[in-house]
Amino acid sequence: MSTNGTTQEKKTIPFSPRQPSVDSISTPKLRPSNSGATPSRGFCRRLSDCIVMGPAINSQPCHQEPPPTMKLGHLSQQIQKELQKHKELKRMYKMRLERTQVYLKQCLQVAQDNGFLDLLLNKYNKEREPSISPSITQSCTSPQMLSPALRHFELAALIDKAKINGWYIEPNEIQLNELAAQGSTADIYRGRWRGLDVAVKCMYPDFFRSNEDGVSFFAQEVETLSRQRHPFVLQLMGACLEPPENCWIVTEFLCSNLKDWLHGPGSRSKERSIPLPPLKERFEKALEIAQAMQYLHENKPRILHRDLKPSNIFLDDALHVQIADFGHARFLSNEEKALTGETGTYVYMAPEVIRFEPYDEKCDVYSFGIILNELMTGEYPYIETDYGPSKIALEVAENGLRPAIPKADQQLGELIEVIKKSWDEEPTNRPSFAEITCNLRMIQKVLTEQILYSL
Repeated sequence: MSTNGTTQEKKTIPFSPRQPSVDSISTPKLRPSNSGATPSRGFCRRLSDCIVMGPAINSQPCHQEPPPTMKLGHLSQQIQKELQKHKELKRMYKMRLERTQVYLKQCLQVAQDNGFLDLLLNKYNKEREPSISPSITQSCTSPQMLSPALRHFELAALIDKAKINGWYIEPNEIQLNELAAQGSTADIYRGRWRGLDVAVKCMYPDFFRSNEDGVSFFAQEVETLSRQRHPFVLQLMGACLEPPENCWIVTEFLCSNLKDWLHGPGSRSKERSIPLPPLKERFEKALEIAQAMQYLHENKPRILHRDLKPSNIFLDDALHVQIADFGHARFLSNEEKALTGETGTYVYMAPEVIRFEPYDEKCDVYSFGIILNELMTGEYPYIETDYGPSKIALEVAENGLRPAIPKADQQLGELIEVIKKSWDEEPTNRPSFAEITCNLRMIQKVLTEQILYSL
């Protein structure tokens, strides 16, 4: 999803009859007066005089800059927008700090009530007692003395798994062609591997150099993809596992994603650039997403995607969805909660994640509710508000802001209920993807019968 602050220059036509010659400028000639016309008295008295004399005074096009007051006004507006943005961010961070403090107090109270606090304090006091010289400890555990396999034991285990199962790829096996997309941590190339067109996600070397947990994050993404066997989840074909230069994820090459299919290419805009796809096709995409997410959430351990959005949902040649980009995914065991806040994209992020509260797989259900509403309305979420991402996050977390829903009618009435339940403020009130899939199938059956009846 116009040009601002620019003026177009007026072009002059070369050798225009309106432009005087050099002689006419140096020695102006008197114009013959018409009968009954008032003789010239040496100064401009009429509009026609101004028109005639204008080119003689200045034959070059006039470039007028905006007055200083206009410049100051424009600058003042920009400063006010930036100040407002910083105020919103300051308010958001203050809110997060307060909620984090409350949460830490709750943890402290729980530890004290269950007798954990004394154990933690005793352990802390023991660790502070000098036992072994710090210099000796540091020299024994220095990362420089460890082999890459020992430093990255997760990656070493993944390499063994890849070689055993036949999806370990050497970098020289892949031919990288044109750049297809760019992200914050990787470039995606269209390449060729063993005669097949593939998508190659090449992690930036700086991602590993600047992030001490970068190798672990990369290994987890590859591990998550390697486990998937579902028609609506992107399949891993192989991987190069040589950080920092050659950490590549190889998958099937898909040209389109749900965002471009629904809205067209480009950035967010209120005006549609392509016709809205038929309701039947939009509904089918929603059902396929729900089926894929049900599969992920019913894995053991559960898989949280944590960045579900249209640009991470690709479409294959038959226009079936392919859930992709597991860079933020996380495994969760039973009854476990994730504690890493602000993971994902603000527009699709659940309020509990924005508020840095513990969360579970229901954060993906919230994101799906936003996507489902987007599919039904055909509009970008919150496009009616003109809010920026940080303002949207603040309003969602504090005031329960949600996107505008479609108008209720006989076809969408039950579907709107699914949307509202999916983005409920309370995570426990949101349905599971098993429930959502079941409800969508029932609604699809009714819609099909209505379409057949109307024919």
